[in-house]
Amino acid sequence: MEWILHKDEFIQEDELKISKEDRGYQFGDGIYEVIRVYNGNLYTAKEHIDRFYASAEKVKIVVPYTKDVFHKLMYDLVEKNEINNGQVYVQITRGSYVRQHQFPADSSPVVVGYTKTVERPVELMRNGARAKFIEDMRWLRCDIKSLNLLGNVLAKQEAYEDGCYEAVLHRGEIITEGSSSNMYGIKDGVLYTHPATNLILDGITRRTILGLCEEVGITVQETSMTKVQALKMDEFFMSSTTAEIIPLTELDGFKIGNGERGPLTEKLQQAFEAKLNLGVEVQ
Repeated sequence: MEWILHKDEFIQEDELKISKEDRGYQFGDGIYEVIRVYNGNLYTAKEHIDRFYASAEKVKIVVPYTKDVFHKLMYDLVEKNEINNGQVYVQITRGSYVRQHQFPADSSPVVVGYTKTVERPVELMRNGARAKFIEDMRWLRCDIKSLNLLGNVLAKQEAYEDGCYEAVLHRGEIITEGSSSNMYGIKDGVLYTHPATNLILDGITRRTILGLCEEVGITVQETSMTKVQALKMDEFFMSSTTAEIIPLTELDGFKIGNGERGPLTEKLQQAFEAKLNLGVEVQ
């Protein structure tokens, strides 16, 4: 039986009860995080937890325990479910109250967390994937890891129905990010990615990659990239907590570079694996 975190207790899944008037259910009034687990350890847990608290503060939800207690709850959840390679999903909503748009004065936030086993997408990391451009129709606070993901879901579904792995979102001609990932282009040895503004989620893996670029000597430009510029890149890739670094070898039916994983993308993958100390798997 799977253990689930509900508020500050560990319960079995069949014991979980969520009110019909929980504001997460009715309004998407809450935020979430996904933390990767490698060899039973939470990877970049501090960074994810810091972002969880930052998102909560931006939407005026008070997390009902300290970061240290929250961190221990995540580790305990992984340990109780005996997760070796996988992920933790955790969310907090504003709680339940009679349905009204304004914040209730006396609701209690509700935390729910669970785990699942997730293997590394090694084949995709080696061989790459297809993606397509889709207009970014989401709200303007994409820096908040909000439960309001319908825009992301619709974009991902459109890409999926067209045989693509991911949607490359753009506002007008400017590429922002993916439906569940950050985006990067490499041209003449320089890595380009959208700056961490309100228009994208500043991914934890994104931050790791920018740090790795400094370590391995790749110049970074955090600047807007157009769709036309993206199609002319030598290499293009996406990143996320669960996807790590996946080359995008085709955009909107156009081959990027030679249509294969590029050398700098591979170099970053190897540097990422070295940081994890898992052994090289994607060569």
